[in-house]
Amino acid sequence: MYVIETQKLTKSYGSARGIVDVDMSVLDGEIYGFIGPNGAGKSTTIRTLLGLIHPTSGSATVFGKDVTTFGPEIRQEVGYLPSEVFYYDDMRVIDLLKYSASFYAKDRKVTEARIRELAEMFDLDLKKKIDDLSYGNKKKVGIIQGLAHEPKLIILDEPTGGLDPLIQQQFFHRLREENQRGATILFSSHILGEVQRLCDRVAIIKEGSIIKVEEIKTLLENQTKRFRVELAGPPEPSRFRIDGVSDLVVANHSASFLYRGRINEVTRMLAEQDLVDLLVEEPDLEEIFLHYYQRGDER
Repeated sequence: MYVIETQKLTKSYGSARGIVDVDMSVLDGEIYGFIGPNGAGKSTTIRTLLGLIHPTSGSATVFGKDVTTFGPEIRQEVGYLPSEVFYYDDMRVIDLLKYSASFYAKDRKVTEARIRELAEMFDLDLKKKIDDLSYGNKKKVGIIQGLAHEPKLIILDEPTGGLDPLIQQQFFHRLREENQRGATILFSSHILGEVQRLCDRVAIIKEGSIIKVEEIKTLLENQTKRFRVELAGPPEPSRFRIDGVSDLVVANHSASFLYRGRINEVTRMLAEQDLVDLLVEEPDLEEIFLHYYQRGDER
């Protein structure tokens, strides 16, 4: 079953680009990564899924319900953390969290117990006023607000900004616990290491369109390799430029590049070089991301 499903989802802002023909299918119980630089269309996609803005064309369903028709009903079962959080500065943290929890049809005592549990986990003082909090602590308020009502779907848009490394670690641990409880998670970020660490599958979005959807394991293991070679003499860049090569860097007696394609092709090219040493590595997700962005590969 798909918790999120879109077909040719498009949002235009006059002549400005929003998102174009976005096809996304997120399985029940999945942790789904959504990566791209700022301005690629991640937040527009998320706001459309939440029914906060209406699509220009195409369709989107969450829990099998159309997001335009059933937005308020869908949001009852969604925990959402936007990239920027804004609150009533003169409210105490506990009062704000209780107020936000009152919008959900959940047991009040259970929700308040979760608020206090999460506040203890993230070392957040519930008695403080919002105005007295640092940016990182305001982000903690947003995390607790998004998780307090035990949502079936958790949507996170650049969630870790302002969090110190220890709190980030606790946050990821909690997300895994929520996922084990049965929650589906859509995790949007431009920080590729976070996606690599947490997600099952990833969609890469470029200029409003999804250009690749793949399992993290497949992206890391099967498709792209990092080659590092040492040569007896100065490298000739033109001799490395075969189909599938990107991110080529040459130095005095060495070369490094990413390669995606048939292994026979790259070994044939290397056999024509005067090699001293050869190292083949699995690239990290950031290198793979740049590879797709430079090539503009289609799904």
